[in-house]
Amino acid sequence: MEQAVALDPGMIRRAPKVLLHDHLDGGLRPATVLELASEVNYRDLPTIDPDELARWFTLGADRKSLELYLDGFRHTVSVMQTRDAIERVAAECAEDLAADGVVYAEVRMAPELLTDGGLSLDEVVSAMLGGFRRGSAGRPITIGLIVTAMRQAARSVEIAELAVRHRDAGVVGFDIAGPEAGYPPTRHLDAFNLIAHENFHFTIHAGEGFGLPSIWEALQWCGAERLGHGVRIVDDITVGPDGRVALGRLASYVRDTRVPLEMCPTSNVHTGAAQSIGEHPIDLLRRLRFRVTVNTDNRLMSGISLSTEFATLHEAFGIGVDDMEWLTLNAMKSAFWPFDGRLRIINEQIKPGYASLRAARAAADLATA
Repeated sequence: MEQAVALDPGMIRRAPKVLLHDHLDGGLRPATVLELASEVNYRDLPTIDPDELARWFTLGADRKSLELYLDGFRHTVSVMQTRDAIERVAAECAEDLAADGVVYAEVRMAPELLTDGGLSLDEVVSAMLGGFRRGSAGRPITIGLIVTAMRQAARSVEIAELAVRHRDAGVVGFDIAGPEAGYPPTRHLDAFNLIAHENFHFTIHAGEGFGLPSIWEALQWCGAERLGHGVRIVDDITVGPDGRVALGRLASYVRDTRVPLEMCPTSNVHTGAAQSIGEHPIDLLRRLRFRVTVNTDNRLMSGISLSTEFATLHEAFGIGVDDMEWLTLNAMKSAFWPFDGRLRIINEQIKPGYASLRAARAAADLATA
């Protein structure tokens, strides 16, 4: 890969980016949380100051445990129980991602978490899709919804059927999320079989809070097209004292078959799946040419954007413009959007965008020479 090339925050923000792993209920604006809480008289928030609330979410998420990380979602979910609230959150999500230079995004949400106010599952999905349409209108972003089932619940077949019903309205796939330990993906085989029989798409959260068995089951029993996180695949890779790398059977399979890894470095540090950004396996996997993609997971909880995530990788591992484009193309090639649409975004937004960045960099270098 390329030698390190300075990437300033403005350049990273302008670069066309692709996001495959982002949770709607983990990316609300702090001010929106407060306003929605006031509308429904929700009184359990720790503060009414938006800056303090943002810090509270991030501090609460950074406790090195996936289960503790998930604790903050009870607040965001509690204020998303009406159609107007859901549509607003979805619209603001699209607006925020577009402002960050994201040209394509797949945002996921578990509809079963948003029915306490009396909405049906179909009404929840329609509200999210309506919000995405509203927020993306007139902006250079394409956005799809991944409908998620909670792995600790028993509604995955029902949720898979829901995803299929709305596939022509903007739902691009199906997922399971929640605590991995004790809830293996094979508990939901009927749901995955249903999705496969419908010629639809699905990804599975695997290899984040649990290790290689979770990844193996997701791929070889369930047939996952992508791995949500997949960070623990590094457990099947050995780096010798001389720097030589040996891949185990599972790691070799993942690389050979180009299984996309939806990697979320900052979130992985917060949940304890990685000790630090510098020790995160994303750089090793990138250099070994796994199908690595860069994602946010939960922008509010981790206090990040996709641009800041790339800036963090630039600082930690020296990735440059070529690396950033490669990672972005990895994500776009791995997206669940129809092929013609993926090709259009690559040829009309991603490649011209990076060509423009290189030209601007060259012009700046000439000006200072």
